[in-house]
Amino acid sequence: MQKGRKKGVGSGEWGVGTRKLFSHPHSPLPTPYSLFAFFVLFAFFASAATGASGPDFNVAALQDQASIRWTSDPADPYKVVVEVYSLSADAIERLRRSKPSLARWRRLLSVYVGQEGPMSASDLPPMAGAYRVEANALRFEPQFPLEPGLKYRAVFRPDQLPGGNKAAPITSAYQSPMRSATPATLVSRVYPSADTLPENLLKFYVHFTGPMSRGNIYDHIRLRDENGRDVELPFLEIDEELWDATTTRLTLIIDPGRIKRGVRPLEEIGPALEAGKSYTLAIGREWRDGAGNPLKENFQKAFKVAPPDREPPDPARWKVEAPRADSRDPLAVVFPEPMDHALSLRLIRVAGDQGGMVEGKVSLEEQERRWTFTPDNVWRRGRYQLIIHTTLEDLAGNNIGKPFEVDLFEGVERRLPTTTVKLSFEIQDQRGGK
Repeated sequence: MQKGRKKGVGSGEWGVGTRKLFSHPHSPLPTPYSLFAFFVLFAFFASAATGASGPDFNVAALQDQASIRWTSDPADPYKVVVEVYSLSADAIERLRRSKPSLARWRRLLSVYVGQEGPMSASDLPPMAGAYRVEANALRFEPQFPLEPGLKYRAVFRPDQLPGGNKAAPITSAYQSPMRSATPATLVSRVYPSADTLPENLLKFYVHFTGPMSRGNIYDHIRLRDENGRDVELPFLEIDEELWDATTTRLTLIIDPGRIKRGVRPLEEIGPALEAGKSYTLAIGREWRDGAGNPLKENFQKAFKVAPPDREPPDPARWKVEAPRADSRDPLAVVFPEPMDHALSLRLIRVAGDQGGMVEGKVSLEEQERRWTFTPDNVWRRGRYQLIIHTTLEDLAGNNIGKPFEVDLFEGVERRLPTTTVKLSFEIQDQRGGK
C-alpha cells in the first residue's frame, strides 16, 4: 500500500491523496491547482468539524431544538394547552421584555382547526385564547375546549421572535379524542342538601360527576310546583354561566327580583317559592356533558318551603366543639341554621395564637349545619381563632351583620372591602369547649 493512500482517504471515496497534491512523488512543492483544491477541501472539513455554517447556523439550531407540546387536562381531555419548549433563555427573556401585543403573539404562535390543506395558514383565523411567557416555554391556552374528534394544527414561527432570523415555521398536529358513545355523567349532588328551604332561598349548587358543556343551560333545568307546573322564570338567566373552573359545579341564582320586597317582579309575578308549598328542582338527561353525551339519567330534588329568613348569621350563636391536644381530631362548629355550602368551605379559616393559619381539610355535614376542620398536623395546646369573612352567607344570602334585604347597589359597595370577625377557642389536654 502506498504511503498516504489509506482506505477512504485519497483512494476513491473522497479522492484526496497526498500523491495527487504533488507533481512528483518526492517533490516538496504542490502544483497551483492542487494547492487551491487543498485549501478548498480544508475549509470544507474545518467547517464540518465545528458544525458552523455561517449566518444560518443559529436558525438551524433553533429549528432543531424548539418543540411544540400539547397537554390535556386529566379531568377534561378537551381542555388543552399548547407550549413551545427548548428555546434559549435569552430568546425567552427578549420576548418577555418586548411585551408582545395579541397580533404579534398570533404571528409568533397560532393554533388552527384542521390540518394544512388548500388554504394557507394566513387564510384561516387562529383560535382565540390567552398567551403568556413562562420560565422555559411559551404557552397558549385556547379560550374554549377543543371539539371532540377534530384535528388541530399549531404553527410556531421563530422568525417572529425579537431579533429572530429566517428559520422556517415549526408545525405540530393534534387529534382531539372522539366522544365516548356511552353516557356516564350524573348529577352527583345538589346544595343546599336540606329538604326544607327558606322562601327567599338565593341559590342552588349543582355538582356533576364529570365536566359539562356550556350554553343554553336553562333549557335543561326546571323548577316545578307541587302540581307539576313549571315556575315561570325562577332563575337569574345570565349569559356568563356560573361554572367553576372544572365545569363540574354550576351555581343557579334565584332571580333576586323574585326575593326582595318592594321590587317589581316580586310585586307583579310573585315569589319563585312560596312558604308552605312543595317544589322540585328537575334536571333533564338531554343535557350534554363535555364529551357531547347526554346525562346518564334525569335528576330531581324535592323540598318544602319554610317562611323567609331575613336575619343575618351571628357567629356569637355558633357552638365550637374543640378537640383535645396532641390529636388530629376534627374541630367542629355547629350553626343554628344551614349555611351556604361553597362559601363555608373557603371563608372560614383557623389561626394559631401567633396569627399563622393552620392548614387542614374542611367539610360540611348535617345539611350544612356542622362545619368540621381536620388539621394536617396534631393540635397543640393553646388558644386559637376562627377567622370568618363577613361575606359568608346563609341560604337566603344574608351576610354576617347585613341582611340580603338591602338595595342591590348598596350591597355591591358594602361587599368590596372584605372584613373578618374572629371567634376564639382553646385546645386543652382534655376535650374542652369555646
